[in-house]
Amino acid sequence: MILVTGGAGFIGSNFVLDWLAQSDESVINLDKLTYAGNLENLATLKDDPRHIFVRGDIGDASVVGKLLAEHRPRAVVNFAAESHVDRSIHGPEDFIQTNIVGTFHLLEAVRAYWQNLPSPAGGGGVGGEGATKESFRFLHVSTDEVYGSLSAQDPAFKETNRYEPNSPYSASKAASDHLVRAYHHTYGLPVLTTNCSNNYGPYHFPEKLIPLMIVNALAGKPLPVYGDGQQIRDWLYVKDHCSAIRCVLAKGKLGEVYNIGGWNEKANLDIVHTVCALLDELRSRADGKSYREQITFVTDRPGHDRRYAIDAHKIERELGWKPFETFESGIRKTVQWYLDNQDWVRNVQSGSYRQWMEKNYVGLAG
Repeated sequence: MILVTGGAGFIGSNFVLDWLAQSDESVINLDKLTYAGNLENLATLKDDPRHIFVRGDIGDASVVGKLLAEHRPRAVVNFAAESHVDRSIHGPEDFIQTNIVGTFHLLEAVRAYWQNLPSPAGGGGVGGEGATKESFRFLHVSTDEVYGSLSAQDPAFKETNRYEPNSPYSASKAASDHLVRAYHHTYGLPVLTTNCSNNYGPYHFPEKLIPLMIVNALAGKPLPVYGDGQQIRDWLYVKDHCSAIRCVLAKGKLGEVYNIGGWNEKANLDIVHTVCALLDELRSRADGKSYREQITFVTDRPGHDRRYAIDAHKIERELGWKPFETFESGIRKTVQWYLDNQDWVRNVQSGSYRQWMEKNYVGLAG
């Protein structure tokens, strides 16, 4: 059994779904169910006894400690985080509380649990079947944004790049990464850290670039693009990210960091053009015009990093992982998923989502 935190969010829910599609090993899923946590993502697991959902906060050490003692997982995979740069600009405190303080309390609970696990030879402790001090793992999921911003000429981020976070979000994630590292070097906690590039795919909350463009295009609304749209990101299909995490959990070297990327550097405006072209093909406008006509350039956000790029050679070289999807195949699957799941989209577009749109894209959110 494994414990997944933040398993009702975008990446976490995809990970849980993929895990249970490929394994009979049960999952305890702890999620606070904030705006981005959505149990509809896990609807297909409603009657699956392998999936145990618990609503709770990683910052609540008593809840985490109770789950660990009761279910005795062999691993913890930590997705729980506030994760949107724009939201961190308008309200940084939530990011400090969840990403830093919450991670600290989670680490403390996990450390106490791990220290009482038995050794392989047996003898006391709270360990369940397969859970021993030597086999236990804590995998912390982080982001490429902790490394800062790159110029067009800079080489892609390697695991050895120094941290230079530029937003409250990335600074809070950098702090959590440092805490995880410190718990390994100070206490010996068996940790693994992954830093991923921009994810896209099913169940992505429609405040992020790709789902926002799809949702607004179909609704006949403007497609807001920050600044000149030439901010470059490396794009990783979410199911490839999930396979990489499974690989690191199974084969990663303790204390190591693994960068996970899709080898797909794209400018934001090019992403929007690609989405528009796919929608023109798959769900054309009634007037026959291209969705490109809905593109609207808006004032850039403060401190907007110009370029991120991931060098994912280490995970391929040492663990044998590389992404399966090309950007072309992944983005087509993503657009088709949103077209096929309009009920899901409507259900997540709550009043709080509309208020967020008004705050960030003034006058565009209808």
